[in-house]
Amino acid sequence: MLSKTIHEGLNEQIKHEISSAYLYLAMSSYCEAQTLAGAAKWLRVQWEEELEHAMKLYRHVYDRGGQVLLQAIDKPPGRYKSLLDIFQQVLIHEQKVTAMIHKLYDNAMKEKDFATAVEMEWFIKEQVEEEKNAQEIVAQLEMIGEGGTAIALIDRQLGMRAKG
Repeated sequence: MLSKTIHEGLNEQIKHEISSAYLYLAMSSYCEAQTLAGAAKWLRVQWEEELEHAMKLYRHVYDRGGQVLLQAIDKPPGRYKSLLDIFQQVLIHEQKVTAMIHKLYDNAMKEKDFATAVEMEWFIKEQVEEEKNAQEIVAQLEMIGEGGTAIALIDRQLGMRAKG
């Protein structure tokens, strides 16, 4: 059985995972409108992963005898300054998610909820990958600048991202 603190924390994290998905779908939509099909695809794959993360937590809540209580999510931005701006925001966002996951893990350990702690360990490892990917893309975009042929090349590279 989940404690009140862990139960509320998991419900909050489900909200954040769904909100993350919504953010990435909005970013994908913006990229589509800017004819950056590769970046749009990369962000749609990210959207799918965030929904999978939400469902992984959803299943954990029910496996532990809890109930998922969905919460309202904020409307994501619809416009961005550049591809670099988008991926800088992705990195900042993933760093915030990492902090939330760490808090959930810390609370699970304090309450000796080892099942939730183990579940959060998967998310901790996932966040290392998420931040690394975003940092690499930001670094590449910073190297090439705001425009030109290199943007088309990186867009093509982003479009090669496979699911999972």
